[in-house]
Amino acid sequence: MTARQARHARHARRTRRAPHVPPAVMRLGARQLGRRCLDPALPWAVQRTRLDQLTRASLLPRGTAITEQAIAGVRADVITAPAASNQVTVLHFHGGGYCVGSAFTPRSWAAHLSAATGARVVVPEYRLAPEHPHPAALDDARAIWAELRAQLAAQASPGSIVVSGDSAGGGLALALTLSLREAGQDLPAGVILLSPWLDLGRDRRADPDLVRRDVLLSPSWLAACARAYAAPPAWSDPLVSPLRASHSGLPELLIQAGTDELLAPDAALLAASASAAGVDVTYTSWPRLWHDFTLQPGLLAAADSALAQAAWFVARVRLTA
Repeated sequence: MTARQARHARHARRTRRAPHVPPAVMRLGARQLGRRCLDPALPWAVQRTRLDQLTRASLLPRGTAITEQAIAGVRADVITAPAASNQVTVLHFHGGGYCVGSAFTPRSWAAHLSAATGARVVVPEYRLAPEHPHPAALDDARAIWAELRAQLAAQASPGSIVVSGDSAGGGLALALTLSLREAGQDLPAGVILLSPWLDLGRDRRADPDLVRRDVLLSPSWLAACARAYAAPPAWSDPLVSPLRASHSGLPELLIQAGTDELLAPDAALLAASASAAGVDVTYTSWPRLWHDFTLQPGLLAAADSALAQAAWFVARVRLTA
């Protein structure tokens, strides 16, 4: 057992049942996280280190197991509850503007989802910009998808895969699904998008009131991430900004967002576009909540509600796959 795996085991053995934190307190915490970590004036390495430090201590259900695997050459955390099986795999891409973030960021969400559904949740450490700009992250996502599909096909009773992502990871999850559709390949059983970033070229300063209400993200940070991930002429590419794609022929979508986040328009516009294209869409917008609030189950009542909806969605698409 490596030192990292030992730390995982210690975290998983802890029983951490805390009362819900008032939303006002959580909002203050989100504001401090944004100011301390998501500052375009800071080097990317500093942002990554600070974000990992602040998200490393996760609220995990009792018995959660976290193991490291290399999938298609990409390091990934595989997060499972005691009763989890391989019948359903949730492939989740973490957020961080394609430049920061890690498997630590969505760990609590992944662990609670596994406990609620019996699915294993795979969170890969895809390559980050600016060292690895587009299409590196998408190439990693495609390779991981292909290997997971091959693993399931080799089983006597193959399972299904749900693709999910939060923030930039939501954009990556949708870009992966679009690329599979364009290649005529099998699609995920469903797609879960949490506060997705879907249009890198959108002017985030266009709505000053929304800029004021967002306690975590800033237009300047999003702009710095967009430039690091892809050159401005590429922002119109549907695999960079998947909101600009045709959305027909997609699998079922679950889209969740808060009203007080700069990326709220992306979620709403995708829900409208995909629904108009005949896709089965479930879209829920939580009032007065901030970016990626869904990643805080066990601490925030609204996040518990969002997690329950995600668990319902996984069960639904498993039955219809």
